[in-house]
Amino acid sequence: MKFFIDTANLAQIKEAHDLGILDGVTTNPSLMAKEGTKGHQATLDHYKAICEIVDGDISAEVLATDFDTILEEGKVLAALHPNIVVKVPMIKDGLKAIKWFTDNGIKTNCTLVFSAGQAILAAKAGATYVSPFLGRVDDISWDGVQLIEQIAHIYSAQRFTTQILAASIRSPLHIVKCAEAGAHVCTCPLDPILALLNHPLTDKGLATFVADAAKMRDVIEDAE
Repeated sequence: MKFFIDTANLAQIKEAHDLGILDGVTTNPSLMAKEGTKGHQATLDHYKAICEIVDGDISAEVLATDFDTILEEGKVLAALHPNIVVKVPMIKDGLKAIKWFTDNGIKTNCTLVFSAGQAILAAKAGATYVSPFLGRVDDISWDGVQLIEQIAHIYSAQRFTTQILAASIRSPLHIVKCAEAGAHVCTCPLDPILALLNHPLTDKGLATFVADAAKMRDVIEDAE
């Protein structure tokens, strides 16, 4: 399973990259605004800066909701860098745009997916990635991980090539469950990724090793 980081923060992207586990980045207008990015050119420049850090797919989201403008914005984004993936919402005109982008060699990420039916449509249109929002599904008292499992089963049975990009990840457990469920990619903020490092037995074992190492140093110093 690939790891993408869901942020526009360059420092966090670099930190995740330096861990050696980062495969790509997903962003959206809200994440861009959070970093104080204002204006069309500033946004494009920010995407370029991300591409300089990460050698992997970078999802850049269109703002439009009508077919013609989605195409216009998507073409501009795709021209920025070969690794740019145009992020398009799961709406009627978005689906039409995904088909057009696919036919013209532009990678896409179909976002705001909340059902298996929507995932089927995205795959039929040729989306490179489909982004089910499992955390938000959990919020309405349904099972987000089960949705990932369902989509994975359908894609395998129908031999769809669209990759499942599990989004709206809230915890390290979500990451593990998505890996079990068959997600091809997991995208989330940096904190859940770093939380995978934590385990009380690791902390206990490390404390023991450090204490024993200190004792060994004391013995060697006394012998000298």
